[in-house]
Amino acid sequence: MVKFNRFTLSNGLRVIVHEDNTTPMAVVNILFDVGARDENPEQTGFAHLFEHLMFGGSVNIPVYDEPLQRVGGENNAFTSNDITNYYITLPSANLETAFWLESDRMLSLAFSDKSLEVQRNVVIEEFKQRYLNQPYGDVWLKLRPLVYREHPYRWATIGQEIAHIADAKMDDVKAFFKKHYNPQNAIMVVGGDVTTEQVKQLAEKWFGPIPAGEKYHRNLPVEPEQHEVRRETVTAKVPLNDVYIAFQMCGRLDEGFHAAELTSDVLSRGNSSRLYRSLVKEKQLFSEVHAYITGSLDKGMFIVEGKPLENITIEAAEAAIWQELERIKTEDIPADELTKVKNKTESTMVFSEMALLEKAMNLAWFELLGDAEMLNQETDKFLAVTPQQIKEQANLIFRKDNSSTLVYLAEKSVLSEQVAVDSEQ
Repeated sequence: MVKFNRFTLSNGLRVIVHEDNTTPMAVVNILFDVGARDENPEQTGFAHLFEHLMFGGSVNIPVYDEPLQRVGGENNAFTSNDITNYYITLPSANLETAFWLESDRMLSLAFSDKSLEVQRNVVIEEFKQRYLNQPYGDVWLKLRPLVYREHPYRWATIGQEIAHIADAKMDDVKAFFKKHYNPQNAIMVVGGDVTTEQVKQLAEKWFGPIPAGEKYHRNLPVEPEQHEVRRETVTAKVPLNDVYIAFQMCGRLDEGFHAAELTSDVLSRGNSSRLYRSLVKEKQLFSEVHAYITGSLDKGMFIVEGKPLENITIEAAEAAIWQELERIKTEDIPADELTKVKNKTESTMVFSEMALLEKAMNLAWFELLGDAEMLNQETDKFLAVTPQQIKEQANLIFRKDNSSTLVYLAEKSVLSEQVAVDSEQ
């Protein structure tokens, strides 16, 4: 049970306070309700670009990291298709430094040509290194457009193409900031050795004067239900063949979400899971195989991915995966198997309540979903899932006409080089 208090400033900034005097530390986590799904299709990658720009300094604080390091603090951020999240951890005695830093860049981010050019180049280099020049790195650039035809989930967080970042103009950047980075589009969670009254005073002092900005209302296209088999095969410089089968599934707030997530755990959580036990250990068809979900706010993806052994054909590998998926569609999962998976989930939730930063992130996320109190109900929702609900989700999701398959075929020269290296070892 994570206890918290909450209040909202007059400019719309939602503030959640988690008091924990067992630690001398504090965390300030600010979640902005903006992600890659909120981008213009002709200007993708802007949310991620802003993650970098926000560290480029503000009008009054040219170098963001310096004052934070002087008070023993650390910071970082991440962007997804749904949100952008910034956080600072520091000794609680220096809490006001975090409020000063975060409020100044929310109010007065420094829009300099130099900062834009520097961060643009950083992002372009990241695009090349992580997505284009790494084996399987472009999987999301290829798989998302297979699964999504209308919804902006069809491009990855990094963006659809490098040109969108390379061509970003200062006016476009300023407009994106004004639209999304304002108090009423943010949720701030302050946790650790703090008091609610102390946080109220600091929030009013540092964030209260910031104008609310205009309210952003989403009007995103709804992804149509898939009723066709989709497939793409690419030959690439990868060490092993790889198969990705992606399915459309419900969104994060839909009734079937928890059953769908447990289904992925039944298939692929640990070495006793179905896919590993059957396809890696017993039948020895794959070197590795995984099942996971994206957990997206809107219609998400359920992905099964595996690397077949060199002597196994792609056709045989796919058939083996589908055989396991058909099993979970037609057979009731045994009670002890479901209980084991639920116990692992419950353990994960308990451990997440021990880390201050993770608690702050989770409170912000569930507040965005509708109410931070939902965090305290999450374990019960997983524990309430029945074998019948697992089967229902499996039948909804694992349909051939709901599948998008991406196959990587390793270039022969790459395979030969890998075999030579292995033989030398």
